[in-house]
Amino acid sequence: MKQYATDKLRNLALVAHGGAGKTSLAEALLFRAGATKRLGNVDEGTSILDYDPEEVKRKITIAASVAPVEWKNHKINILDTPGYFDFAGEVIGSLRIADGAVVVVCATNGVEVGTEKVWDYADQHELPRLVFVNKLERENADFFKVLGQLQEMYGSQVIPIQLPIGQSENFKGIIDLVKMKAFVYASGKAEEVDIPAEMQSDAETHREALVEAVAVTDDELAMKYLEGEALTQEELEKALGEGTKTRQIIPVLCGSALVGAGIDALMDYSIQCLPAPDAHGQVKGLDPATNSEITRKQSADESLSALVYKTMADPYVGRLTLFRVYSGVLKSDSQVYNSTREIDERIGQVFLIKGKEQIPVDSVVAGDLAAVAKLQETTTGDTLCSKNSPIKLPPVEFPKPSLIMAISPKTKGDEEKIASGLARLQEEDPTFNVTRVTETGQTVVSGMGDMHLEIVASRLASKFGVEVELNVPRVPYKETIKGKTEVEGKHKKQSGGRGQYGHVFIRVEPLPAGGGFEFVDDIFGGSVPRQYIPAVEKGIVETLSEGVLAGYPVVDVRVTLYDGSYHSVDSSEMAFKIAGSMAFKKGFMEAQPVLLEPIMNVDVTVPDAYMGDIIGDLNKKRGRILGMDPKDGVQIIRAQVPQAELFRYATDLRSITQGRGSFTMTFDHYEEVPASIAEQIIAESKEETA
Repeated sequence: MKQYATDKLRNLALVAHGGAGKTSLAEALLFRAGATKRLGNVDEGTSILDYDPEEVKRKITIAASVAPVEWKNHKINILDTPGYFDFAGEVIGSLRIADGAVVVVCATNGVEVGTEKVWDYADQHELPRLVFVNKLERENADFFKVLGQLQEMYGSQVIPIQLPIGQSENFKGIIDLVKMKAFVYASGKAEEVDIPAEMQSDAETHREALVEAVAVTDDELAMKYLEGEALTQEELEKALGEGTKTRQIIPVLCGSALVGAGIDALMDYSIQCLPAPDAHGQVKGLDPATNSEITRKQSADESLSALVYKTMADPYVGRLTLFRVYSGVLKSDSQVYNSTREIDERIGQVFLIKGKEQIPVDSVVAGDLAAVAKLQETTTGDTLCSKNSPIKLPPVEFPKPSLIMAISPKTKGDEEKIASGLARLQEEDPTFNVTRVTETGQTVVSGMGDMHLEIVASRLASKFGVEVELNVPRVPYKETIKGKTEVEGKHKKQSGGRGQYGHVFIRVEPLPAGGGFEFVDDIFGGSVPRQYIPAVEKGIVETLSEGVLAGYPVVDVRVTLYDGSYHSVDSSEMAFKIAGSMAFKKGFMEAQPVLLEPIMNVDVTVPDAYMGDIIGDLNKKRGRILGMDPKDGVQIIRAQVPQAELFRYATDLRSITQGRGSFTMTFDHYEEVPASIAEQIIAESKEETA
């Protein structure tokens, strides 16, 4: 593949609701452009882009893939993204480094929840876009119904530039409203024909709407249009391109990936209407030395800057780092500076990526996408640049994982395998997180949803040879007291020879929340010899970690050792350690013991229509509603909810809002568990330890 100048590049992300046919469309684009010799098929497992064993098995896209195609002296980097909500991080990562988006909509299902979400993501990245209404060959396909939905939701800027000739089993081609020509398709090849007589009137009506929409994007053209003058073909095409790039127009195209209809036109309009990387002008970043903003032109003549948007584990070359060059040229066999981590990295062979194929190249210019293997420290979100002209680019802002599960090996002894496997998977996926919860002793994994974590478990089995179980995690409860008491602890044992004797009096009382543990030595007159006092404290501290009520750590208590007695022969450190532990357990149970549970701050973002349902559900989960803030057509509901009620909340919220809701949660404080629930937790704990 030859090297293309920055102005001849296009980086476009295919985005959609799951099942709209993005990957099939990407395969059709590759085939039509001659990048592949056979048309890949998702259902048959022959897709170039869905090559991961999990993708082949499930017949869905899990990870974003990239593939370049050459078309009419341009290079289009196609980013095929997942449609399922569990893999939203892959979509966001791709949109961060794309210059435009193609929103794929199914002609039978129309605008779906996933369509709304990817539209919002594209808005957040201020990306120009085209809409491609796919699957027009399907039964019940209805282009005009889908167009109506799009215009109702996103306004009159959504304008068709193509109309289908026939639909469902009668679909055979498209009318191009820009050129006012008709094309029918056989084996993916377009043949120009006359516009069917029965569609002439429709075509003229939609052409007039297109001309009007284009005219209002430019003052001169608007005047010309209002004065009744006709726009020339050149003016129309130029203004359509400019209007799309400035997001004043969102052209709607149509076709079928399955029969290859509209594929060539989609590539033509992607080149004409979506911007080249240098059309964005300058890229902004921070000077690592001063933290002040600096800019670079997206030009090969500038100093190097590149952003790592994805990290992959390749079975043959090891860790593969995927990046976009924003300025300058990145060459094979060179040295670059990682300004995020402040280290030098050695660049070996640079590759272009086409699915799982790696195409070696000498260099990559500003605006292009490529990869390099075996970087030592660099990870997703890092900036690679020239050391004598450093810059730090804004990283990809990935969503935080929201579904939490405990993970454990099915076979004892596989803990080490799990740890190394999870670390590798976490490297690849910024929306996947692994933590060790010291209070419960569990390893906990967080992801975007059930399918996300299922696939993690499946990959641990296939890649690292370890079978695991996923379960609802234990809640990291804590134990404390509300009352004050004084108790005696005596450990006395005589069984021939030297015996054991330890005897203490302690005072147990609560500390304020967050007070931890305090041990006070209040011994006078040597009733407990000095050498045994640390042993008393040690016995109590060990009991704190084991818990008294239900096996959870004890917090916020003060223990004062104020009296005791000893035996000159039988007393020992061990005897006083046991006496201290016995006294503390007794005193704890007499001082109004309670269980504490973690309370989380939860911000739930939902459309207005779901607000009542969400508040009702949070109330059922023992939540306290703190307030509501309207923002950009949605409501942010702020609440405090016990963590015990939130482990499955990602799934519950998706179900209530059909996927339109999202939430974040952070730990806030511990508070007392209601007595009826505490009784149940204590009973379950006793059953487990029995």
